[in-house]
Formats: sequence, structure tokens, C-alpha cells
Amino acid sequence: MHASQGRSAGLGLALASAFAFGGSGVAAKPLIEAGLDPLHVVWLRVAGAALVMLPVAWRHRDLVRSRPVLLLGFGLLAVAGVQACYFAAISRIPVGVALLVEYLAPALVLGWVRFVQRRPVTRAAAVGVVLAVGGLACVVEVWSGLSFDAVGLLLALGAACCQVGYFVLSDPGSGDTAAGAEPPHPVGVIAYGLLIGAAVLTVVARPWGMDWSVLGGSTGMNGAEVPAWLLLGWIVLLATVIAYVTGVISVRLLSPAVAGVVACLEAVIATVLAWVLLGEHLAAPQLIGGAMVLIGAFIAQSSTPKAPSGPVASGVGAGGDRDAVEELSARPAAT
Repeated sequence: MHASQGRSAGLGLALASAFAFGGSGVAAKPLIEAGLDPLHVVWLRVAGAALVMLPVAWRHRDLVRSRPVLLLGFGLLAVAGVQACYFAAISRIPVGVALLVEYLAPALVLGWVRFVQRRPVTRAAAVGVVLAVGGLACVVEVWSGLSFDAVGLLLALGAACCQVGYFVLSDPGSGDTAAGAEPPHPVGVIAYGLLIGAAVLTVVARPWGMDWSVLGGSTGMNGAEVPAWLLLGWIVLLATVIAYVTGVISVRLLSPAVAGVVACLEAVIATVLAWVLLGEHLAAPQLIGGAMVLIGAFIAQSSTPKAPSGPVASGVGAGGDRDAVEELSARPAAT
């Protein structure tokens, strides 16, 4: 009975995390359309979340000494790189399309494993890659000569590539387990990733030049007026802090495979929210292609060779912490 209750709680938290992550683009796009630069919106999101997570970072300050490369990689790729590319992409293309393109990351990881590392991949993984690529062709409607902004699509692909870089980052550290190293606490890694990402984005985005007056006004959301500060709070608290924390806890209660299925709902949720709240409609072939991308991504993700640990898993031993950090590798960190 206790195990059943734990699974139910884990499923509820995983769904909450998927909803929270899925709403980030929907809340950010009105701010961008109101006049804020996409990089400024990313900086507000990351800096605000980093401020909230400061007590957690202080509690796990030993990570700075024991896992500096891991923290730097998480901050540069999974936080700054992915989110900057994703938010820049949604300023040019629909939220659902951007997120579906980003879900090519698991398939791209398989390509890295097969052609760069020259390790074998399963037949199921190859099928997943073919499904994901075919689905992407439907999403962007290649038969009509790419009906979406090419730069926006490239930015979304950049977000996927940043996530792939984060997957690859942890490969060299997999030997730490044999040395008896303690696994890095996933929430601590998130906290420092946000702090490092905020520092990098401060240099890149230069927020002192931002039009701060936008945050004091209201923005249009499919014909309705919504206070800008409310959308900012949504992005910082719900779509970042709560989304990451509930995602990590959920995988401690569920297996990575089950959590991975729920994580794939994020793209569906984002598409539905963009449809309802932003009026971004997708045609039937695009919806079918989106389903193919998600199915292919899940197959590729679950069929990835297990030899190297996943991101944030450098030196992670068996048990709940490993599952938690493996889920961080399964979820696009931008959204």
C-alpha cells in the first residue's frame, strides 16, 4: 500500500512538473511581444529562479569544490544555452513547434553515440530516430518549403543541440563511482546551474538596457490583458523553480522510464496551452507529426545505451539519486 501511494504521489508530481514546464513558453511569448528582448526574458527567468534557490545553493556549497565542471556544464548548456535558444525561437515560431523541435535531442544523442563514439545502438533506438525525424518533417511542413521562419527553426534546433552537449558532458566522469564518490544532489546541481546561468546571461543579455517599464504594464494574451508581473511570476516560480523541483522528486518515486513518458506530455501541454491561451493553431499533419516526434523521442530515450551515466549523473551510484538525475537528462531544461 505504501509503495502504491508513493507511485501515485510520484505520478501526480510528474504531471505537475510537465504542466509547469509546458507553460513557460506560453507565459514568455506575450512578454516578448510586448517589447522585451527574448534574452532579457530568459535573464529574468533564470536570475529570478536563482535568487529563490540561493538557500539551496548555500546548503550544497560543497558541490563547487567536488563537481565544478558538472555545475559549469549545467549552467552553460542546460540553463543558459537551452533557454536562450528556446525563448529566441518562440519569438519567431509557435511555442508547440519550438518545443517539438527541441524534443529531437534524444534522437540526436543516439546519433552521437553511434557515429562519434562508435558504439552500437539498438534497432528500437534507430526506429525512434526515424520516427522523430519523420515527425519533425510533418511539424515544419517540409512539403510546402518550410512554412515556418527558418531562423526560428534553427534556434529551436540549437536548443536541442545544447541539450545534447549536456548529455555528452557527463560521459568522462562515469568513473567516479568506482572511486566511491558521493552522488551530487540533483536539487543542488539545479541551484548552481541557475546561478551560473544567471551570471553568464547577465554578461550576454546586459539587462541594464532592458525596458523595465514593460513589467509595470499589461500584455495581450489572445485578446485578454494580463499584468506583465503576473506572467513573470509564472515563469520564475511555476515554470522554473516548481517545475524542476517537482520533476526531481517525482523520479525518486517513479522509474525513469515512467517519468520519461510523463515528461513527453510537456510538449503536448505546451501545444494545447498555446492553442487555448495564445491562439496558435496547428494543422492536422502537424499534430500527427508532433505525436511521431514524441513517440520517437521516447523510444530513443529509453533505448539509449546505459554505459555512460546521464547528465548530472557523473559518479552517481545506484538508487533514487541516480534516477532523479537521469530524469534531468530526459527533460528539456529550457522549457
